[in-house]
Amino acid sequence: MTDPVINICPANKEDLDDINRVIEAAIMCWDLPERVKRLSLPSYFYNEQDLQHLEIVVIKQNKDIIGLASWHQAENKDTPENKTALLLHGLYIHPNNQNLGIGKQLLKTAERAALDKELNGILVKAHADAINYFIKQGMIELKIQNASRDYAHRLWKVISE
Repeated sequence: MTDPVINICPANKEDLDDINRVIEAAIMCWDLPERVKRLSLPSYFYNEQDLQHLEIVVIKQNKDIIGLASWHQAENKDTPENKTALLLHGLYIHPNNQNLGIGKQLLKTAERAALDKELNGILVKAHADAINYFIKQGMIELKIQNASRDYAHRLWKVISE
């Protein structure tokens, strides 16, 4: 048996159904009431318009999408000291493929994108269940400066000064 071929590439509209299946599978594992997951799930799905506003990359094993990451440039008011950053909009790994380093590969791809754009760092507005994961990836949790504006679980990773 041959080893699976792993490939990271930009998403396209033909990938959207598979992307949304990965998102659904990942979210259904979150520690939330089933009703909350079911009602909020559609707001996490990506569509063709998102492909115009976000950079979305998928990771494929052979030809199957098993994970994805998406980002766009963050607003400086959301970053520490008004630094420039990519805002990691989403990082989803199919539950059958979690804990295999796939998320780490996607984060490294986001870091390279931040470097290519000469940005200072990566900002994440994380779901509470994901905070420890991002901390293990070298991110630090930011303190809330303005409770009416700041997302509760913001994490930051310096890419360049």
